[in-house]
Amino acid sequence: MQKFSTSNLVKTAMVAGIYAAVTFSLAPISYGEIQFRLSEILTLLAFVDPLYIPGLVIGCVIANLGSPLGVVDIALGSFATLLSVNSIYLTRKYIGDGLKSLFIASLWPVFFNGIIVGWMLNYLFSIPLAMSVMYVAIGEFAVVSIFGVIIFKPLLDKDSIVKLLTISKAN
Repeated sequence: MQKFSTSNLVKTAMVAGIYAAVTFSLAPISYGEIQFRLSEILTLLAFVDPLYIPGLVIGCVIANLGSPLGVVDIALGSFATLLSVNSIYLTRKYIGDGLKSLFIASLWPVFFNGIIVGWMLNYLFSIPLAMSVMYVAIGEFAVVSIFGVIIFKPLLDKDSIVKLLTISKAN
């Protein structure tokens, strides 16, 4: 395991702060039954480097402090993000770094948030389970699998950008 340097800590904190700030500034569409959390695009950073994972999860925890759903969203929403970003990283590790792999990786937040957050909304608001899962999954798909892939694909095609985004020396 690579040593976590001060520089890595600063980059992790920046990602956490950006994730939380984007979520807070777009609060009306970031929380609730139908959500388009644009900060979720950042989860694709885990495709570039696994050292982004702590920052993304911490950013989600901080962002969920502002959730009207309280502690339940802090725990379950952040757990869904933890599962998503780890799966995104593992997809790249085992499948590769092409467009197909990026798209497959983008489906993990759709799956985990759809199921976990969808169930949470079903439990808290008595929304039919299939409907709440579908609402969350559609929002995640639009944000991560469509917008996120459109944004990340050209960035990942440029070695200079990938080098700039990479935190660790080898991953």
